[in-house]
Amino acid sequence: MLENKYDDESFFQKYSQMDRSQNGLASAGEWSTLAKLLPDFTGKKLLDLGCGFGWHCRYAVEHGAAAAVGIDISQKMLAVARSKTDSDKITYLCQPIEKLDFPPQSFDIVLSSLALHYVNDFDALCAQASCCLKAGGEFIFSVEHPIFTAAGAQQWHYDPDGTISHWPVDNYFNEGQRTAIFLGEQITKYHKTLTTYLNTLLQNSFSLRQVVEPQPSLELLSTIPAMGDELRRPMMLIVAAQKQN
Repeated sequence: MLENKYDDESFFQKYSQMDRSQNGLASAGEWSTLAKLLPDFTGKKLLDLGCGFGWHCRYAVEHGAAAAVGIDISQKMLAVARSKTDSDKITYLCQPIEKLDFPPQSFDIVLSSLALHYVNDFDALCAQASCCLKAGGEFIFSVEHPIFTAAGAQQWHYDPDGTISHWPVDNYFNEGQRTAIFLGEQITKYHKTLTTYLNTLLQNSFSLRQVVEPQPSLELLSTIPAMGDELRRPMMLIVAAQKQN
């Protein structure tokens, strides 16, 4: 059974209190980088995989998209998304990312923000994304960086005096399930190497347009002191790809 941690009341309440949950895209450390990679939405149809609170669907429509479909496995996430949405151009569907079933060439853009590291079979997901995209369509996603996911626990190592020593990287080439601690609770993710992310796209009729390891913006670094630690190792990976046929 696919995990749906975001419908757990305790976990959802913690997630809802995060800065990015409260304040939206402006408080997402990677947003300033991701925004630069997004195509022109004018007249386009967007599919958002793991849409959460619907920030990207609303952004797309606000920037001219003809329609946006957001899918998420969490009823609680979608309830918030619907409460924040006032547009008949946006549709939210409760379903797993892994169960895409749209007619071929239904969308111009497929977008996913920090959701695909919850997906085990990345190859199947890329094949589905390729199928539902029009030729020349864009597939843009952010995931937790393979250096961040490799060791599993996703926790800094500390010196005896309590200062950060280093970020552990272990079992990098051993892909698969990891049990991480996020917001104080166990959650299942799937580690993939950088090679897997990029080559799987190439094997599914995509060409690479941009590959970026984002750093926190200067504004976030100046307002959130802890963001400085994010310069010690990459936390996220952003890839922009284009369907070739």
